[in-house]
Amino acid sequence: MIDIHTHILPGIDDGAARLEDSVALARAAAAEGIKTIIATPHHYNGRYMNPARAVEELTRTLNELLQKLDIPIVVHTGQEVRLHQELLDHFQQGSLLSLAGSSYMLLELPSSHIPKNTEQTVYELGLRGIHAIIAHPERNAAIIAHPERLEELVRLGAFGQVTSHSLLGAFGKTVERASWRLCEAGLIHLVSSDAHHVERRGFRLKEAYNRIHEVMGGEWSDYFQQNAASLLRNEAIADAPDWQGSAAAKRWRALKAFFKI
Repeated sequence: MIDIHTHILPGIDDGAARLEDSVALARAAAAEGIKTIIATPHHYNGRYMNPARAVEELTRTLNELLQKLDIPIVVHTGQEVRLHQELLDHFQQGSLLSLAGSSYMLLELPSSHIPKNTEQTVYELGLRGIHAIIAHPERNAAIIAHPERLEELVRLGAFGQVTSHSLLGAFGKTVERASWRLCEAGLIHLVSSDAHHVERRGFRLKEAYNRIHEVMGGEWSDYFQQNAASLLRNEAIADAPDWQGSAAAKRWRALKAFFKI
């Protein structure tokens, strides 16, 4: 498995506090079957500043340690970039990182709203060859109330990334329902852990894929995993499997009452 959104780098945001915590996260990921991790520390979110060079140096150090410890995990560089007014300027200046050197960049929205410049920024990034991936849209209050706001961003070239913990109910029923509704609407393209701490907020990525298999069918679990692999290879993210009238859709309708979605 590939995890495109984690906070495994030590001491630079609210994820791993120390190098020992990073190693513990890497061991937990390997035990779960994860082989590749993209480190995405918070950047420019009002509390943390983690420009490209700092992330690159720390990622190199962590990979060297994991290799010495014989932990079969490869960590790639990235950032969880909070949407901000100077984002395009910072991109031009080289302080922003895409995911694993690809043409995909992880963007974080505020939890309460969608800033006015979001659509324009997604569009302008596209003109520069960068596809925005919207981190955990299921936790954005505006998207929960109006999923069509995410649909508009997808129409402009963005992709949606849901968090494993959201699908599994760890953030409460409202977020859980929103997660599955966005999946049903075809607005989610990637699943990742947003892991911060091995005990308090680990990966649960395998568990999430198993739940997707149960609820939506194996083709959807495969679809999300293949998209993560395509991102890592800097290839196009595939169109979603046919949904309407499929056996998975019938199972989904049957399970809606159970999940109260």
